[in-house]
Amino acid sequence: MEASVEQLVYVREDEYTVARMSADGEPDFVATGRALAGIQPGETLRLFGDWSRHPRYGRRFAVTGCERVTPSSVRAIRIYLGSGLIRGIGPRLAYAIVDHFGEATLKVIDSEPERLTEVVNIGPQRQGQIVQAWQEQKAIAALMVTLQGLGVSPLLAAKIYQVFGKDADEVLATDPYRLIGRVRGIAFRIADRIALQSGVPERSPERIKAALLDRLEAAGSRDGHCFVPVSTLVREAAELIEQDQESVRPMVDALAADRRLVVEAAPDQPGQVVAYAKHVHSREVALTAQLAALLGARSTLPLRAYREDPGLHEDQRAALTMALTSTVSIITGGPGCGKSHTVKAIATTVRAAGGSVTLTAPTGKAAKRLSELTGLPAMTVHRMLAQQPDPDPETLFDERPSQADLIVVDEASMLDLHLATRLTSAVRPGSHLLLIGDGDQLPSIGPGDVLADLLRVTAIPRVQLTHVFRQADGSGIIGAAHRIRAGRLPAVPGGGGFWFEELDDPEQVARRVAHLAMVAIPRKQDVEPDQVQVLCPMRKGETGATALGRLIQDQLNPAADDKPEHWSGATVFRVGDRVMPIRNNYDKGVFNGETGTVTAVVREERMIEIRTDDGESVRYGFDELDDLTHAYAISVHRSQGSEYPFVVAPIVAESGGIMLRRKLLYTLVTRAKAWVVLVGQREALELAVHRLGHRRNTGLARRLALSLE
Repeated sequence: MEASVEQLVYVREDEYTVARMSADGEPDFVATGRALAGIQPGETLRLFGDWSRHPRYGRRFAVTGCERVTPSSVRAIRIYLGSGLIRGIGPRLAYAIVDHFGEATLKVIDSEPERLTEVVNIGPQRQGQIVQAWQEQKAIAALMVTLQGLGVSPLLAAKIYQVFGKDADEVLATDPYRLIGRVRGIAFRIADRIALQSGVPERSPERIKAALLDRLEAAGSRDGHCFVPVSTLVREAAELIEQDQESVRPMVDALAADRRLVVEAAPDQPGQVVAYAKHVHSREVALTAQLAALLGARSTLPLRAYREDPGLHEDQRAALTMALTSTVSIITGGPGCGKSHTVKAIATTVRAAGGSVTLTAPTGKAAKRLSELTGLPAMTVHRMLAQQPDPDPETLFDERPSQADLIVVDEASMLDLHLATRLTSAVRPGSHLLLIGDGDQLPSIGPGDVLADLLRVTAIPRVQLTHVFRQADGSGIIGAAHRIRAGRLPAVPGGGGFWFEELDDPEQVARRVAHLAMVAIPRKQDVEPDQVQVLCPMRKGETGATALGRLIQDQLNPAADDKPEHWSGATVFRVGDRVMPIRNNYDKGVFNGETGTVTAVVREERMIEIRTDDGESVRYGFDELDDLTHAYAISVHRSQGSEYPFVVAPIVAESGGIMLRRKLLYTLVTRAKAWVVLVGQREALELAVHRLGHRRNTGLARRLALSLE
């Protein structure tokens, strides 16, 4: 049968889809199945399958296959145009166009587009926009025919077209591996399926090179490594494409000759050879040189003498002296050890002497918290760099725009190699760079372990604050954090702000976490649910951020006729949803970790609108929604730099508890200000306390130590 997609009801991560459909002469019905993956409201489909009856949901059509077809009836055309698939046409305009042209509507748009101006409210400008959107949609539909059966969604097809335009077909036919890195969402496996269907030989040099680069990129994005031993890289690439290692190894040298990766001796393991992605190697070398230059520069801080604050503890006074006399220095310490008070004392001293100070942090929330704790203005590192173009990592930069005498970076453990390189390029030689962090927290999401590397360089001055000041509210949290930091199990079930509820079954854990976040804690503490943050060690699984986020979304912001929504893959964005960006976007002025609320879903413009917690209005196109995630439940990594009044977290050894380790648990617990409640298995908690996790492969510490000898 042929039917139009009225609404997506549900999409699972495995692409199982439930949709409300309509067909001429038939009552609306529900269609289900994985064969519907990637469909969009407004499309007309030819469905294959059988009718069935679900004991709870009633009659439905179980789809075994479907084809996209051009809508032909007035009703189907009206649904198609009113769905927002054609940018610039919404439901009202769709009715007007179809009422005027009837069944000939699509023929008119395609062959006689100048006639669109016959319709009220369509002038030359809007007519041009509609025609352009129509041509783009036709091109994307043609791409979908080429890509049918290869696991490429209409959204990815649209992205391919946006990047390559009219050259998309040629790229798909001649060099599908160009899609990797150019089209967000397309990694090696999808590009490889396209390539093999296009006739690329399994032992093609380009296929082997693409597999090597994919494994190198995955090591950085997944595990934070800057380099990979060549032997490991060759083995993983060979496994990925099911080829022997002997045919893969020569392609490493070929990529090095093409300057697409760098091969060199391992920093700390004589005799071992490692491979870097070209851009990662360039940044590591640049960061080394920039730090060495800053460390070797003569101080220009306008300070000859200063009066010590008698209220400072001994180690805080040592930190003050260090920061005022060293061009690059580090202050570390756990929760409650007075890092913020020390920063305030340092900044106040410099300002009193006539010097200028810039306080920064990697995220907006961390910068806001730094400002609140010190009483001084603070900004994100990205905003400090906003006027500086993204530097070429292969060169050093003489233009250093910041004129501050002292630059302080809080939450320095979050600095990845890329951001640290940009940051140091913006520091004027002679200015002082002070890094504040907790070396026991998780490292950055991106490649590198900058703070840990710098702490391994003995030539860099550092002070560790150890005296605990904060013992009142949330003292149970501080006590638990310091026990975890020392590799000891916190007292359970706990008290004073730290609690552990023991449950073994992951499904029960998920339900209990959701109940605590949505009902129990808000009711007991008389707060709104948005004051409670669910943090998850993992993204996938029953107790992962994705599943828990959907469970909480369904309860706090359920679907309703008066709430416009849009499905992007298996994620639905609905007016009222709490969301956060997962990638920095300098054009939009939003950065990883900031949060906001969806205020509008505008189908005719194919975008959603968000109001950030800072009051800014930001728009995301439907094709940009993989840059957003829901904020109902987030990974511990995403929470870095933020604090929440109340935190609830599942602690379950799903998938062997591969993400459970000490730094993750420590970071999780220290995100809470008043309460943290852990729910799960005691053995999983013990595993997290005692497991140290892997050390990232980085060369910064060794390079910098050698350059300073």
